[in-house]
Amino acid sequence: MGFLVFVGMGLCDELDLSLRSIDILKSVDRIYAELYTSYIPHLSVERLEKLLGKKVEVLSRSDLEEKARETILAEAKKRSVALLVPGDPMLATTHVALRIEAEEMGIRTEVVHAASIFSAAPSATGLQPYKFGRSVTITFPEGGKLSNTPYEVLEENSKRGLHTLFLLDIKAEAGKYMTIRDAVHILLQLESLNGRGVVGESTLGVGLARIGSPDGVIKAGALRDLATYPFPNPPYALVIPGALHFMERRALELFAGLGE
Repeated sequence: MGFLVFVGMGLCDELDLSLRSIDILKSVDRIYAELYTSYIPHLSVERLEKLLGKKVEVLSRSDLEEKARETILAEAKKRSVALLVPGDPMLATTHVALRIEAEEMGIRTEVVHAASIFSAAPSATGLQPYKFGRSVTITFPEGGKLSNTPYEVLEENSKRGLHTLFLLDIKAEAGKYMTIRDAVHILLQLESLNGRGVVGESTLGVGLARIGSPDGVIKAGALRDLATYPFPNPPYALVIPGALHFMERRALELFAGLGE
């Protein structure tokens, strides 16, 4: 029986790999990586290969989503294979589907977890993790049309006093990354279209850039101010807090520069 292990790479670079991950990666027959579901800002595949002493083959979206049976699963059927994944391995439905397919083919699977934006956003901002509601991705317009889902999720969470984590769309293979400015503009457009008073220019938001990296930035303020704030390069996320506990507010003051 073959073996397929999903290894989380964390948020910053190859040094986010745990010692256990490195041991496993050195022991397998073949190592693949996918770098399109998220962006690891300081990752070097060359340094990663030097660290592991092995070749790492980077898969495209089509390799993993359309040709998995001919690529990674065909290998894992015969030998031990690792798939390196940004963040935590099982937070993208692509990887869950791949793991299910592997198990159905009789391939034994394992997961080695790592930090992701879902754990880092509460940790970095000081917002209490159990007060986050449903998360949602703000996507690029398709055919000029905006998805209304982010607005609906924010409305639902806000009614319950919960924080909302917005993931911002990326098209890694095209080198296209949604900015916090883009996300703010889309939310304000959705408010204009829906008109239910869910979000506005003065709504409190927290912009996150390169969280988990030495050059990471966290900035809290009105959305109109976040739209013009000079955040560094991607990746980005945006949080709109719900009802704030006094400790959460103090954390945003100290960790994210929240003013009056």
